[in-house]
Amino acid sequence: MSVSVAYAPNHTGTFLAHESEVRSYCRRMPRVFTRGRNAHVWDEAGTEFIDFFSACGSLNYGHNDALIKQAALDHLESDSIICGLDLHTSAKRNFIDAFQRIVLAPRGLDYKLQFPGPTGTNAVEAALKLARKVTKRHNVVAFSRGFHGMTLGALAATYNKQARLGAGVPLTHVTRLAYENDEDCGFPSLDAFAARFESATAEAGAPAAFLVETVQGEGGLHVASKAWLQRLAALAKRLGSLLIVDDIQAGCGRTGPFFSFERAGIKPDIVCLAKSLSGLGLPMALVLIKPTWDKWSPGEHNGTFRGNNLAFATATAALGYWEQASFLGQKEQSETLVQAWLEMKSRIYHSYGVSARGQGLMAGLRFAYPGQAEAVARETFKRNVLIETAGQNDDVLKLMPPLTIPHDVLIEGLERISQAIDAVLPVSDTASQTLAA
Repeated sequence: MSVSVAYAPNHTGTFLAHESEVRSYCRRMPRVFTRGRNAHVWDEAGTEFIDFFSACGSLNYGHNDALIKQAALDHLESDSIICGLDLHTSAKRNFIDAFQRIVLAPRGLDYKLQFPGPTGTNAVEAALKLARKVTKRHNVVAFSRGFHGMTLGALAATYNKQARLGAGVPLTHVTRLAYENDEDCGFPSLDAFAARFESATAEAGAPAAFLVETVQGEGGLHVASKAWLQRLAALAKRLGSLLIVDDIQAGCGRTGPFFSFERAGIKPDIVCLAKSLSGLGLPMALVLIKPTWDKWSPGEHNGTFRGNNLAFATATAALGYWEQASFLGQKEQSETLVQAWLEMKSRIYHSYGVSARGQGLMAGLRFAYPGQAEAVARETFKRNVLIETAGQNDDVLKLMPPLTIPHDVLIEGLERISQAIDAVLPVSDTASQTLAA
């Protein structure tokens, strides 16, 4: 008979003694969290925190959304299939029907749905593998500051140097180009790369695919312009390369519309989704494939947990929000408020080199000097707000509250962050009053 050990609230000794040194977020937010509801979480001592982290974008609908959680409870209580591999199940059919009706059809998108393993990097691996299969080319193009996952194929496309060092083997068959407005990175620009293929033998040496985030998450909240994305899509089409959009973090409404690429009017060949797709933080990934490229042979790419039926049930419930005008209106109001707050802060702290970044509710502030963003994140945590940093040098304070965050909670969270910034970068009362006026 096992006996549980009684610990003092927020005792972390077990983790320090037994969990791998690879742990990361918990070092910045050293509490033992026990429960959450929408934009609030509580630790073992009962301290309430406002969540501007959202499990790195996996909780777009907040913690334990009542409607989505009820779908999970109903699924469990009815003895419905939990693990189905790629068997036909009612839960999978319900999700496919809802996704087609609510997301794809209204946008004029025609995609086949592939369910890979349940994480984002699984989706990227499947997309790269398929692109190489159908084009019979090895190389893919990825961009500076991009982040696409930690398994070897996705990691080869990932730019983060620390992540790449952990591979232990060469990471090959990827050509790196400069993301828009990153001319100092040392890689060729998209236009310079395109110029290589102006000859009659334009396809010689062309890549299998271009892999891109339209809004870079881990890379520092850089937003590609409509024009740049349209040039990228046109180049891919001209070269017979597939355009793969990694919408794992920026999708599911995080940056505005359901898909981050909608604003550019492009239709990628392949789209990768994960993170908030399940709606409840359950593992689930999806690869959207234009029918002409769906050349898989049966079982050619599989995975035991590609049939997470509990996630199908919660994902179907989450899609219901996209039919509710109240949800869409609240989300738009939150986006407007956050963007206005960011612009105000960038003006107040202009002399420090602070600038606004991102789009929608995946946005933040870039700090010009080393350590400032980290210092603000620490001060923010002291004020009971969960938040993370991003960028190659952790120079961006990243705001990712739930899309469903109540208006008053959002305002309170922004006020606490304002106090944290003031603690690190003091501004004269005169400057603050001038801007307020």
